[in-house]
Amino acid sequence: MCSCMVCRVSATLTPTPVRRPSATTAPRRRTRVLALPEARWALTSTLAFLLAFPLDLAGASAWLYGPLYVIAYAAGGWEPALEGLRALREKSLDVDLLMIVAALGAAAIGQVLDGALLIVIFATSGALEALATARTADSVRGLLDLAPTTATRLSPDGTAEETVPTDRLAVGDLVLVRPGERIGADGRVVAGESEADQATITGEPLPVPKAPGDEVFAGTLNGTGALRVRVARDPADSVIARIVGLVEEASRTKAPTQLFIEKIEQRYAVGVVVATLAVFGVPLAFGEDLTAALLRAMTFMIVASPCAVVLATMPPLLSAIANAGRHGVLVKSAVAMERLGEIDAAALDKTGTLTEGTPEVVAVRPLPGSGLDEDGLLALAAAAEYPSEHPLARAVVAAAGARGLRVAAAEDFVALPGRGVRATVEGRVVAVGRAGEHAGIGDGTAADGTAADGAAADGAAVEGTALDGAVTDRAAADRAVAEGTTVVVERDGVAVGTLTLADRLRPDAPAAVSALTALTGGSPVLLTGDNARAAARVAADTGIDDVRAELLPEGKVEAVRELQNGGAKVLFVGDGVNDAPALAAAHAGVAMGRAGSDLALETADAVVVRDELRAIPAVVRLSRAARRLVVQNLVIAGVCIAVLVVWDLVGHLPLPLGVAGHEGSTVLVGLNGLRLLREGAWGRAAGA
Repeated sequence: MCSCMVCRVSATLTPTPVRRPSATTAPRRRTRVLALPEARWALTSTLAFLLAFPLDLAGASAWLYGPLYVIAYAAGGWEPALEGLRALREKSLDVDLLMIVAALGAAAIGQVLDGALLIVIFATSGALEALATARTADSVRGLLDLAPTTATRLSPDGTAEETVPTDRLAVGDLVLVRPGERIGADGRVVAGESEADQATITGEPLPVPKAPGDEVFAGTLNGTGALRVRVARDPADSVIARIVGLVEEASRTKAPTQLFIEKIEQRYAVGVVVATLAVFGVPLAFGEDLTAALLRAMTFMIVASPCAVVLATMPPLLSAIANAGRHGVLVKSAVAMERLGEIDAAALDKTGTLTEGTPEVVAVRPLPGSGLDEDGLLALAAAAEYPSEHPLARAVVAAAGARGLRVAAAEDFVALPGRGVRATVEGRVVAVGRAGEHAGIGDGTAADGTAADGAAADGAAVEGTALDGAVTDRAAADRAVAEGTTVVVERDGVAVGTLTLADRLRPDAPAAVSALTALTGGSPVLLTGDNARAAARVAADTGIDDVRAELLPEGKVEAVRELQNGGAKVLFVGDGVNDAPALAAAHAGVAMGRAGSDLALETADAVVVRDELRAIPAVVRLSRAARRLVVQNLVIAGVCIAVLVVWDLVGHLPLPLGVAGHEGSTVLVGLNGLRLLREGAWGRAAGA
């Protein structure tokens, strides 16, 4: 039955239309036992056997219990018999067929009860396997149930509304999300304020405030306010749909260990048939009774079948994939999951991986005599920057929005290439420019009469980076991102303060680096295209010893290959287009998903959806736990087969006991592999 188990896992996880519940609930999808055909047939077979068995023992007429035994044989055996015959037509010997032959052989020599017991246990084992794999699929496909089936679409002018299926939403549609409803598509808020419970996507434990400009995700739960959302992705391409799609795709792959087992399974099955004939023929040649010889041979065929061995590999790996997917790490295949546990070295990109990859305001400093506090200075700068599309300008505007500041309308906006921006705000000329280059925007005089350049002395040297997007010095631009870009704010030609912007280190970066160091036995290598000073600062903050800076994409590939040529199995973590070659070259590649480039996401073996670096060592530990379970399963299966075979050959193993031992070991191996589905498995991996 085990060979079908592996196929059943893949079939269960393939995309199928699902009936989603109402938008106001967040159900936990759970397959009912009797919803599975395997369970219904097993129940029918078991009931027929339980009715026939006491009649047989009581000495009733065979006409009473005989038909019940026939029902038990037919209900429990027709499906594996059919699968076995199909495999035989393809010149493949299926272990299911061996079980059916053994049961029919027992019946042929008058051991009808023993044969029926084999069928019942075999069918029950198959039903348990089917239920276990269905529950594995439930844990991932249940995510789809979070997305509502319908959404309220508004007309372009927002005056009319209609209820439409979510799969009919298109990019650019305007959707109304009422309080307590689930959001139907990924998009951005254009009107309204609320909070959203998005733990299933981002892992944040508390509802996240949402206001115009904020991103929202399909399947997340809206809070107390109404939102108008502009659809940004096709519903079929939403984050939650991609999570399910990637995990389903992963379930259809097989790990090298599983492929090896399946490769030798055919030869083993043929060997079992040959050995069964020998176990039957040799004793018969030496005068043993025909019935006894045939019974011993049928018992041997049952206990020697490799069901538990075939089932040893895939349940642990698929359970690990499903569990990781629930916690925001999409492992794309069983091969990738197995490789993650094999790594013994790590290499990390810097920008967007160890750092957040986007600038933000980290310091607001009003100058003495300006008459402005921090909020006033930030609001003034945001007003002038509002029309600009430059990343630093967007960061200033976002910082003002985060503080809830009122941003006045700007007039006469001008972007000055290489210097900054200028605009009229509430009748006064406001200019924002990089430190050392504000001359020409204003007159360079601070509010208290000192030179404004001195106000920026505590900021990084940022010559070459202009707020309008012009970059004249690559190294200076790198320093701006890594060490902090300081800009000067002027009002009517007088400097009134400075803002410092920087790319922050991810809060969990030091802990993640420390965990990877413990897992691999050595410090990760930092591979970055940034300058050496920027790289050294991040390395110092995270505890990385080996730093390789100013690398082109091919340089990162060469560094990865150099490590692997030394015998290491390298894990590379990155996010950008320039990281894709290194992700492909590494033994295992992990991409940061939220801001990662499409090329990086496609190339990587795994994607961290929630952008939590700590999830990377966790999934490595989970992979290693899966590998340990595979070894455990192979040992359990091998020992059980060896004990039962030796018992049958040198002693007298009763057929019912042989059946129970064989099927029991198969179920035990399957359930042992599914232990990684439990929430505690991820908790141990993340908290180790």
